[in-house]
Amino acid sequence: MKVLLQSNSLKKILASLSFLFLFSFNLSAQEGDYANGKKLFNANCAACHKLDKKLIGPALGGVTERRDNEWLQAWIKDNNALRASGDQDAIDVFNEYNGMVMTAYPQLSEQDINDILVYTNGEPEEAPATAAVTQEVDPKVAAGKKLYQVHCASCHKLDKKLIGPALGNVADRRSMEWLKAWIKDNNALRASGDQDAIDIFNEYNGMPMTAFPQLSDEDIEAIIAYTSVGDVAPVAAAAGEEVIAQPRHPIPWMTYVVILAIAGLVAWIYFVSNNGFLKISATIFVLILVGYIGLNALMDLGIDQDYQPIQPIAFSHKIHAGDNKIDCQYCHSTAKHSKHSGIPSVNVCMNCHKSIAEYNGPVTSERDKEFYDAEIQKIYDAIGWDPENLTYIEGYEEKPIQWVRIHNLPDFAYFNHAQHVTAGGIACQKCHGPVEEMEDMYQYSPLTMGWCIECHRETSVDLKGNDYYAKIHAQLADKYGVEKVTIAQIGGLECGKCHY
Repeated sequence: MKVLLQSNSLKKILASLSFLFLFSFNLSAQEGDYANGKKLFNANCAACHKLDKKLIGPALGGVTERRDNEWLQAWIKDNNALRASGDQDAIDVFNEYNGMVMTAYPQLSEQDINDILVYTNGEPEEAPATAAVTQEVDPKVAAGKKLYQVHCASCHKLDKKLIGPALGNVADRRSMEWLKAWIKDNNALRASGDQDAIDIFNEYNGMPMTAFPQLSDEDIEAIIAYTSVGDVAPVAAAAGEEVIAQPRHPIPWMTYVVILAIAGLVAWIYFVSNNGFLKISATIFVLILVGYIGLNALMDLGIDQDYQPIQPIAFSHKIHAGDNKIDCQYCHSTAKHSKHSGIPSVNVCMNCHKSIAEYNGPVTSERDKEFYDAEIQKIYDAIGWDPENLTYIEGYEEKPIQWVRIHNLPDFAYFNHAQHVTAGGIACQKCHGPVEEMEDMYQYSPLTMGWCIECHRETSVDLKGNDYYAKIHAQLADKYGVEKVTIAQIGGLECGKCHY
């Protein structure tokens, strides 16, 4: 009888623990990180889906209202297996889109998928309060700023000389009629004997200004309006409203409750209970738990996903690749020709920053104009550029910028950028994530062997304009009985391809 009671007590304890675990995981599955979901959506889903309308696949806005979480998890991780299991919804979606197979994403964790689903549900109730807020700008001034940046900014600043004179409040020094004549054809104005035009020409050593006859009177008036008003400074969010950064995958509060419950139960078994069977069971449980945690920790060795070192210069990919639409290969020019993507030299930076000594874009309470201006000055300090006189300092001892490497594969793994970028036509974002949204660059992907292999298994060979691959494709398609041949099927899983 005593043994039976002890057995029943053990069953109740184990049942309670099981309930706590399931309850914890259930709560965890319903929580998600909107910001991380947006990043994952842009990296994995945006090529085929929009939130508000069909693209290649269906619109995903509010998808959680049409499908339950369990089905969505199964569909995203392996929709082929879900369809093969006889799931009617999966079969209907497959037929609706003419048998087009969706890429499987087994590498996404349940939490990653939950983050994506949170993003598809729309904006969170409270938007981050640290975003910059801009003041209202006169439409004429806004139009003038665009024209100024296209036609004038390479030679002029508002507040000081560049190649030409400072243009701030130029309307106070010259009449509108004179300015229109000068901008449209300064050579003709000088030829007419206008003394002001002749004086400016002589002051700048006979350097003629480019004529802009294509600009209308309204265009010039808009430019002059901008030079009178200048840039309307972005206003940071109100003090006291900053949102404290949250962990990428916040741990549900119930997880802590479960851990405390287990710890309390084990302590009671060891120090209060006299039941030898329970002590042996608890010891086995603790050993298995420690082994599981230890194994997971060992499996994470060498995986530097999310690694984000502090760089010597706060280079913002968001400003360069995002706001200014600079192509990745302008700076990383060797990516399409060689094994390495290359780190741009300071000379590449100076192609633009000879004329851009100040930052005039959006700011935040943490990174204001002074912050970005100081970062640009670091470039000048490295190469020896005098922004006042617009010349390199003679005899200056250049100091190389010591960038900290972020993506670093083991020496025994061979990876060729040109093979992927040029031959494969793969976008940088496929491996590096949405760099155009990153203020500070970080390692987006795990870069593990399993991650590479999964990509090779899912990526089809691009045959456009390549008769050599077309012949091989026809042979392999017949061999494997498929319509499209993947990278894996043309040797992408051979050990010698990456390990030599």
